[in-house]
Amino acid sequence: MFVTKKNRFIAACVAAATLTCAAPASFAATASASLTISASVVASCTVVGSSIAFGAYNQTVVNQTGSITVQCTNGTAYNVGLDAGTGTGATVGNRKMSASGGGTLNYALYRDSARSSNWGSTIGTDTLTGTGSGLAQTLTVYGQIPAAQTPLAGSYSDTVTVTLTY
Repeated sequence: MFVTKKNRFIAACVAAATLTCAAPASFAATASASLTISASVVASCTVVGSSIAFGAYNQTVVNQTGSITVQCTNGTAYNVGLDAGTGTGATVGNRKMSASGGGTLNYALYRDSARSSNWGSTIGTDTLTGTGSGLAQTLTVYGQIPAAQTPLAGSYSDTVTVTLTY
C-alpha cells in the first residue's frame, strides 16, 4: 500500500508541475511591412450635341435653343467651340442652312440668352469655357434666324461640329 500511495504522490507532483510549468501560447513572433497603394486619374471628357429645330420661317426673327452635354473629369478645364457648319460660304459669324433646291437661310449661334456673344471656334475669343465636375453638364446653345430674309421655299438644314478641347 505504501507503493500505491507513493505512486499517487509522484503522479500528483508530476501533474502539479506540468500545470505550473505549462506556458500560454502568447509568445508568437510578429513582423510588419507597409503596402504602397497608388492610382492615377486621367483627365477625360465626352461631348454630345442635340438638335436645334427652328420650325417655320416667315421673314421674322426666329429664336430657338439646343444643348450640348459635356462630361469631364472633376477639375478638368475645357473649351467648347462650334465651327461654321457645312453651308456654302458660312462663317462662325454668319452660318448658312442649305436647301436641296439651292437656297440658303442665314442663322447664328450664341453662348448667351441675350444672343449677343457669338459662339465660334477660336479658344479665348468665342468659345465657352468651363470646368468639369465629373457629372454631366448641360450647356445651352441659343440660335437665331434673323428677320427680312427672302429664301426659296424648301427644307433647310446644316451640320455644325462641336469641338471639346481639354
